[in-house]
Amino acid sequence: MNEHSLPSANDERYGALALIRRLLTEQGLVHWRKYVVAFVLMAISAACTALSAYLIGDVMNQTYVHRNLSAVFVLGGITAALFTIKGLATYGHSVTLSRIGNHIVADNQRAVFTKLLHEGLTFFSNRHSTEFIARLSTGAAACTQVLNLLITSLGRDLLSLIGLVTVMVIQDPMMSFFSFVVAPPAFLILRKLIRRVYKIARTQFDGGTRILETLQETLQGIRIVKAFTLEGIMRERFDRNVAAVEHEANKMARVSSRASPLMETLGGFAVAIAITYGGYRVLNTGAAPGEFFSFIAAFLLAYEPAKRLARLNIELNSGLVGVRVLFEVIDSPPSEPLDRNKPDLQIVTPRLEFDDVHFAYRSDEAVLSGMSLVAEPGKLTALVGPSGGGKSTVFNLILRFYEAERGRIVIDRQDIAQVSRRSLRQHIAYVGQDTFLFRGTIRENIEFGKPGASEDEIVAAAKAAYAHDFIMAFPRGYDTPVGEHGLQLSGGQRQRVAIARALIKNAPIILLDEATAALDSESELQVREAMEVLCRGRTTLAIAHRLHTVSHADRIYVVENGQASESGRHDELLRKDGRYAAFYRLQLKEQENRTPAVATTD
Repeated sequence: MNEHSLPSANDERYGALALIRRLLTEQGLVHWRKYVVAFVLMAISAACTALSAYLIGDVMNQTYVHRNLSAVFVLGGITAALFTIKGLATYGHSVTLSRIGNHIVADNQRAVFTKLLHEGLTFFSNRHSTEFIARLSTGAAACTQVLNLLITSLGRDLLSLIGLVTVMVIQDPMMSFFSFVVAPPAFLILRKLIRRVYKIARTQFDGGTRILETLQETLQGIRIVKAFTLEGIMRERFDRNVAAVEHEANKMARVSSRASPLMETLGGFAVAIAITYGGYRVLNTGAAPGEFFSFIAAFLLAYEPAKRLARLNIELNSGLVGVRVLFEVIDSPPSEPLDRNKPDLQIVTPRLEFDDVHFAYRSDEAVLSGMSLVAEPGKLTALVGPSGGGKSTVFNLILRFYEAERGRIVIDRQDIAQVSRRSLRQHIAYVGQDTFLFRGTIRENIEFGKPGASEDEIVAAAKAAYAHDFIMAFPRGYDTPVGEHGLQLSGGQRQRVAIARALIKNAPIILLDEATAALDSESELQVREAMEVLCRGRTTLAIAHRLHTVSHADRIYVVENGQASESGRHDELLRKDGRYAAFYRLQLKEQENRTPAVATTD
């Protein structure tokens, strides 16, 4: 098994009994006091049900045999009291179980979210985000469902059945025996349905995940969908996924409902036997009618809890699918294990060095092959070169999204692999080409760079990023919502908010991943001015595709084939007439070719 893969569903840890045992010990025992209260209330409710069935016999005898009106009034009052107590007990155990269930759902949601936060990028690279949304929502609720099913089956159904069977045995032992000869064949048939129920439930979960995936991708890529008129294709894909889930849901309905006609038929035979035998005893042997009516009442009341208990295994296996998908995430080995025991990175002189670093995302495809470079303190160091050469991988390794396979990455004479990730990332500010803003206000997004920052600090960072003026032009100023992914702001505005977020962090090392590539000339100028403020006095490493944006850099590295093939200042590299000069001439030629076209268009 890959170290970053989810555990297999065939793992013995995910058998039905193992999951139930784990639920009871890890989550049920935490709330055992409340479960005891709920169990006692269910026992009271079950006792009231059994007593009401027993009293029917006395009511019949006092009415039709003894004709005792006062006794009928007393029995009527007792019956009313029993049903009142039963109602209160049912309310009490329902509320108690709901509160326990809500707490368990919340705990499981927190556990999964925390687990995902501790995973590295490798964990997510081969999975769609909707898979985790489905696992979080389905799994968290399934744990509560299974625990409540176990408790109610034992407390409400089993105790009610025991009480009612006791009444039946007291009233007529022989008739009780004949009434329950139908139970063994019912359980034998139900056992065969359990395996099919699990397979169908798992298929339903996978299909539901694909529905969420299609929905999310369509909404996030709605501009592409509209621009390429993909509405029909996406609708067809969505309809296909929905139809598959609908098919499995219909199959689940057929399989899980097969128990109902079975139980109804067998129950009908049992009732017929009881009525025939009981009627015979009353008419031919002189037995009191009260015992007969009490027995029939108890038998009919016992039918529903007996049917629920017979279906318990089916419902448990259906619910355990959700428990499995939750625990598969929680139990997966962490791809970014906690390293709090490692020392914090201490920076006095923020010098960054790659020393013969090797790395590959896949074992047979090397991305960095002996990368060596130095970013001097307070200087701007640029990485240029063809796409796929390894520039972005350099940033990924600095931030320890991935770990180098060989070689060392050193900051201020400290190997970053030997310090905690949290302290490392706290010393780095990152501004990417694809700016991500969180849903919320402009103020909140800037504050993410320094949680708890004062209003003055936020405004100062925005001013330094040349963002204050456009922010104040909005009616709500810093309280303006940015929308999902910041789409209510223009590209240049998003970049300047991101730069303000980096500025307020006041980190000694800055990573810039072609932060102006997608901007128009005016926005690029404003963002570049903001970046100059950001980089002032800090060690800055910048990836650039347009060479003119880093022509002023203190050192430029040409990165290709996983190595730094050239380095120097802009004018030095042009004099060398090597790879950098070739890239530079190519870009100048492209610009010259574009210029007439622009003029003609105007």
